[in-house]
Amino acid sequence: MTQRYEDILAFLEVVKAGGFTAAGARLGLAKSVVSDRVRNLENALGVELLRRTTRSVTPTDRGTELFETLHPLVQGVTAAVDAAAAADGPLTGRLRMTAPISFGMRYLTPVITAFAQAHPQLEIALDFDDRAVDIIGAGYDLALRVGRLTDSSLMARKLCDSDRVVCCSPGYLKQHGRPKGVEDLAQHATIDYANLHAGRLWRFEPATPGDEPRVVETSSRIVVNNGEAMRDMAIAGLGIIVLPRFIIADALHSGALVEAMPPGIRPLPDAIYAVYPPTRHMPRKLRAMVDHLAASFAGTPPWLALKPAKPAKSRRA
Repeated sequence: MTQRYEDILAFLEVVKAGGFTAAGARLGLAKSVVSDRVRNLENALGVELLRRTTRSVTPTDRGTELFETLHPLVQGVTAAVDAAAAADGPLTGRLRMTAPISFGMRYLTPVITAFAQAHPQLEIALDFDDRAVDIIGAGYDLALRVGRLTDSSLMARKLCDSDRVVCCSPGYLKQHGRPKGVEDLAQHATIDYANLHAGRLWRFEPATPGDEPRVVETSSRIVVNNGEAMRDMAIAGLGIIVLPRFIIADALHSGALVEAMPPGIRPLPDAIYAVYPPTRHMPRKLRAMVDHLAASFAGTPPWLALKPAKPAKSRRA
């Protein structure tokens, strides 16, 4: 049974990872070992679970049925074992996380580093990806999301607010002028974010409290799937952007970017959340990580400690 359970775990990981190599990396095993374990399971059951080609590995119909049955059961076993562990014992096992690239690299990495140092027996797998992946289907324990959450079955804990800023380079502002209102943005060069529809990206607080948010449909010639690339293009004068302040705080502080909209016109704010699959018994390692994240981002976020640069004073001849 021990060997069969390892075969099941290998099969589940191959389906989630989409291949033997990626599954082996997640399990800490050689590709050949993972392949052998899946083959052992297929031989024991007398059915083909995976369809293998030179380019991909996908589950068969029987494989899909088995995955959908076993995946929640194995998660339940893992959670039950973890819940039964001594409350004061060390955190063990593996915790898989995903987070947006820019936020993760700049602000999350030191937080996770501190947690890893405090819990040396816990394995942590951290993937940076700006796309909102299916954390249940992909086998993640936890994800960090920046934005406004949509309805879902996931559990969520708010870590902090995240305001957004419409900005551009001083050179662009001097050449093209400042938009007088939200509607004027449609006449300006804008740089859009590929992972979010423009109608959701360019949403502003209502002019009158209680009204619907104001939305502008832009027609951008440049669309990028990374916030830091958008920032750098805006600094180069290619157009106006709207981004979370945590990506552009340094550029605002140095004066490389300036706020583009008149006072009082603000984009709808976002928030940063920790989201995780619903479970009756939240694993200790997951609860500890979520608590650590909440404590780390409580109070004033680090990007708000920076202040925008003051305009340079003109000198008399």
